[in-house]
Amino acid sequence: MDHQACQWVTIERCGVAPGDLVSAEAGGLPIYRVLSVQDQRAWLRDERTGRDHIAPLATLRWKLAS
Repeated sequence: MDHQACQWVTIERCGVAPGDLVSAEAGGLPIYRVLSVQDQRAWLRDERTGRDHIAPLATLRWKLAS
């Protein structure tokens, strides 16, 4: 999937759910898949490298439109 050509929408902090594709920049890299959300933090997997990260939800501003 070409994530650059997809439509990105702004998200609210409570609007992130497991399975979502998110980024700090609209269509920017890295793009993460949300694995879980707990205590205002998201467990993320980098779609390009496969590495996992934990980040505050406040740093995620965009979600791939479904």
